[in-house]
Amino acid sequence: MHPFRTPSLRRVAPTFALALTLMASGSAVSATTAATATATTASASGDRHSAAPAGRAWFTSWAQSQQELAPTPLRDQSVRMITHLGQGGGALRVRIQNTFGGTPLTVDAATVGRSSGDGPAVDGAVRPLTFDGRPEVVVPAGGEVWSDAAALKTRAQDDVAVSLSVSGTVTPGRHTSAFRTNYLTAPGSGDHTAEASGDAYTQTVGSTYLVSAVDVHNPALKGTIVAFGSSVVDGTGSTDCGPGCTPDGTDHRWTDEVARRITAELPRTRQLAIANAGIGGTTSSADCPRNPAGIRGLDAAARLDRDVLALHGVTGVLYYYGTNDLANGCDADRILRSYDEVFERLRTAGIKVYVTPITSRPGYTDQNNLDRHAVGTQVKTGNTCDGTCDGVMDFDQVLKDPLKPNGINPAYDTGDGVHANIAGQKALADFLSLPMLLSSTAHR
Repeated sequence: MHPFRTPSLRRVAPTFALALTLMASGSAVSATTAATATATTASASGDRHSAAPAGRAWFTSWAQSQQELAPTPLRDQSVRMITHLGQGGGALRVRIQNTFGGTPLTVDAATVGRSSGDGPAVDGAVRPLTFDGRPEVVVPAGGEVWSDAAALKTRAQDDVAVSLSVSGTVTPGRHTSAFRTNYLTAPGSGDHTAEASGDAYTQTVGSTYLVSAVDVHNPALKGTIVAFGSSVVDGTGSTDCGPGCTPDGTDHRWTDEVARRITAELPRTRQLAIANAGIGGTTSSADCPRNPAGIRGLDAAARLDRDVLALHGVTGVLYYYGTNDLANGCDADRILRSYDEVFERLRTAGIKVYVTPITSRPGYTDQNNLDRHAVGTQVKTGNTCDGTCDGVMDFDQVLKDPLKPNGINPAYDTGDGVHANIAGQKALADFLSLPMLLSSTAHR
């Protein structure tokens, strides 16, 4: 039976010890379980178990949270998703999710390879992915799988192409806004995962299908920091460098910029990975009166397990939620109740929480602004959210328009008054305290 996981990792004691063997040639990695019988029982019962090995050598280095089903099914074809790593390592593994699927998803073959980030071609060797030693896996409806380790050596800021061959007809889950181009082969074309050229990947999509996280094996890393929130975390605005301007490549979200700062500014012995768990349109609270149907079940508490706690090596969370809560009719009390629930669960899991006051938005009423002020006051009390979080990152101070309290600084504005352009994304990243992030690893 193939092991699979369904939403809560940290509630069950780890049952796996992953033995990773890197051969001198760098061409082979083996992953074994120390308790196969226990793992099989846990999989069959629907319990989830941590795949993190002793020594905390695995860290999530890229993520994009699944949020809905794609509009068009896959039909016996291959997908090639380009992932951008904040940190590299000696091996990697991949999470595939079928969270929103109503039927099992069959992956016949999977590979990984380094990518230039420009087009579907793979640079160099294409390495096979296996699942419990097998080249194929069935992901149950509502479930997920992690691959075995693959011996692909990567560095910080590398792009990695993850290719999957999907058999039958199935509608894949997706993260809607990849903020880059991903690739599909034609329906009925079958397995093209082992091809480096990318010639068969003739269709493009702006979403990320099926792949939701990539871990790297790197014992030198100190932790993974997860940014958790709505569109301002997801990266809306990060492809906008102003009128008449074409962005220089991809990966200009503030989280990408923070990852680059970490690589450049922190000592090699104090490096961190960054993972992005933003989903546009979502709220901290599930109870806002005007929450649209499309985000039901995607509030912070509902997706905390699969989008944060199920990642590996997580030491800290950057919590950037609230603008949609206010716009959808939540008051300060409801927002703060949702904060308290999520922060308590994170801190119980040993994860430190860093929070920003709610940033500006056009259309806020006077009552919205009073509620925003109340939330901000609570967050900034003692720089610890009155003892419920571990630090404050005041992004409102970075983005606010000094003349218009409901807008953001024109130099950082995409034009909607809500989302930061590329200059604003970099300003947020430059403002963030790296020593604060390192403080999340103090007892690790």
